[in-house]
Amino acid sequence: MHLEPGSPAAQHTEAAPSTAPAASDANPSVPVSAGPSTLDGARLRDGDLVLVTRHDGSVESRVRRWGVWHADVEQPGDRAWSDAELLAAIADLAGAVGKVGEIGQIGQGARSERGDQVRYIPRQAAAASTSGRRRVVVTGLGAITPLGYGVPELWHGLLEGRCAIRELTDEEFADHPARIAGTVETDPAELLPRVQARRMNRSAQFAVLAAREAWQDAGFDPAGTAQSGLDPERVGVSVGTIIGGTPVMIEGDRKLREKGLRAVPALTAPMTVPSQASSQISLDLHITGEARTVVSACASGTEAIGAAIDRIRHGYLDVAVAGGAEAVITPAVMASFSSMRALSTRNDEPGRASRPFAADRDGFVNGEGAGLLVLESEEHARARGARIYCEAAGSGLSADAHHIAAPDPTGSGVASAVRRAIRDAGAHAVDVVHVNAHATATVEGDLAEAKALRAVLGEGSVPVTALKGNFGHLQGAAGGVEAVATVLTLHHGVIPPTIGCDTLDEAIALDVVTSAPRPLPARGDLALSNSFGFGGHNAVLALRRCA
Repeated sequence: MHLEPGSPAAQHTEAAPSTAPAASDANPSVPVSAGPSTLDGARLRDGDLVLVTRHDGSVESRVRRWGVWHADVEQPGDRAWSDAELLAAIADLAGAVGKVGEIGQIGQGARSERGDQVRYIPRQAAAASTSGRRRVVVTGLGAITPLGYGVPELWHGLLEGRCAIRELTDEEFADHPARIAGTVETDPAELLPRVQARRMNRSAQFAVLAAREAWQDAGFDPAGTAQSGLDPERVGVSVGTIIGGTPVMIEGDRKLREKGLRAVPALTAPMTVPSQASSQISLDLHITGEARTVVSACASGTEAIGAAIDRIRHGYLDVAVAGGAEAVITPAVMASFSSMRALSTRNDEPGRASRPFAADRDGFVNGEGAGLLVLESEEHARARGARIYCEAAGSGLSADAHHIAAPDPTGSGVASAVRRAIRDAGAHAVDVVHVNAHATATVEGDLAEAKALRAVLGEGSVPVTALKGNFGHLQGAAGGVEAVATVLTLHHGVIPPTIGCDTLDEAIALDVVTSAPRPLPARGDLALSNSFGFGGHNAVLALRRCA
């Protein structure tokens, strides 16, 4: 007899887990005071396990998580059972097996004459952690994007479905096949002291302004670490970027050729290095712990956040400012992307050019900006009474090893990064409640990501959104800005819609949120933010909402 409630269900024969999975008490235990007598008096809790071992050696199992029973916590597409369905199935089995009274005993069970056995194993008390890893939380957010200056402009723009992609009217773009981009209208140099601004490239200017917002949002003094009561050596910076100040070098080379040696500014070299964003944040906020720069194509911002999580987890830092910044809307960069035929050429309708997951997508739209998080160890944040947005639960990396620019069409590398992020968060696939997709609106890239998400999370089982229809692809800043949006999605319980996707490509086969914001599902607690880059760099961030 199979463990099936009422209607037929697929037989599950893989080996049962040796222990019940770790469970959260966000879903309280349910006392069983009525119904089948097999579990009278038991309190069903997340992490409980029911095993059926048949005489032929095959095993069926169900694990309770998020108030329902899963045949496999790594296969969300598999239909879960309610408590009532599980109890009915056990009652049916117990009637055939007999010895009902022993089912509730750990390590014991009932056995039929033919050798079938059913066991109910309550969740065991969690053992004290010996890993030494500290829990990391998000306490501050900062962003400068084409939607505007500051996090409120970003969030309201996403919920309202606004698009900030504009026509590039400068003469130097006049003959380009792609003449649209997600530009930041506010000049960051005007928001900084003149002397300070002149010593930074545009990407670093974005980074410093976003870091200041995140720092103050976390409740720290804008003057920096010491004034905030922090040990500056216990605070770090981790910023992802792709080309950093390369536009400064290009401009310096132009001046050299046109006007000679004396026309090249003295600070051209230090303003060119990709690490300038992280170093300028450390200078601005007097952070001396470390100033890390991550350069891994469009995965840079997400990878930088993952690196900061690990530094705090393992005790090297107590606080970190982490994310991404980029400013690459220059003639040379745009010409290169156009030569690759990677950009959308819908110049006549910039507000509808970026179309993630859409059937008629034709390439990405270049963008710029910065997104930064303030991360802290949980004990540090709670000791100072900080507002906590969510937990920065983990991250996952992988490499496609496939092509210099094209993604692996199988999506296997992306799937590996997704699985590793979930595992690093100490979670299961069934815990994932939302995915903020990378989805740049390239034909191959969107398909590869969709295949990966279906492989790990099932077809249409988790609501997905993609934000590049709002502001384009922010390159190294994409992971930082999209992490900010994912944090806000968990904090407010609302998923912003994907704009530009009027007709979903049938091959995507995901539950893509379109048209209007959607409430975040109640069952589950983990959100993923994906970033993938040229050369096969894959990075996934796992965030967990707080109870």
